[in-house]
Amino acid sequence: MAYGLPVAPLARPAFVAALVAGLTFGVPALGTAVLYAFGRVSSLQLGERRQRYGPLLLASLSFGGAAYLVPQLAGAHSLLALLLAGMALAVTLTFIITFWWKISAHGVGMGGALAMLLVLWGQQPALPTTYLSLSAGLVLAAAVAWARLILRAHTKAQVAAGLLLGLGTGLGVILLGR
Repeated sequence: MAYGLPVAPLARPAFVAALVAGLTFGVPALGTAVLYAFGRVSSLQLGERRQRYGPLLLASLSFGGAAYLVPQLAGAHSLLALLLAGMALAVTLTFIITFWWKISAHGVGMGGALAMLLVLWGQQPALPTTYLSLSAGLVLAAAVAWARLILRAHTKAQVAAGLLLGLGTGLGVILLGR
């Protein structure tokens, strides 16, 4: 048990890391680039809500694939498996919400990262590294939120909703999976 969460040692950690990177970054990024190359999206920034459907669906399926495959390799109750399940759920909810509203996917990601850091901090609040990590996470989340507003990519409500969705989904999945 690490930080009070069930953790199994990773078999083939380099392979698992490559799989996670490929499915949570590589496939969505490549898919979005292909959509852009074929003129299906007008910008890689996906500024128009309707152009986010394809990339978010691909990301949702890809994250879901990671959430399914990694527990087979890392153990069903590993922290990594819980994090990936939370990420897959958050991306899927972002995809669904996008049909009606342009929620901040950057906010969702930062909220999920904060959820993980909060859980780790809650288990070991006296450790300087967890305090520093949580502090850095809060500063980064604020910077990302501010950047989305300065770029006029989202409204305050869209950024706040993204942060809350990521935070709530991340905390919920991690705490329920304990």
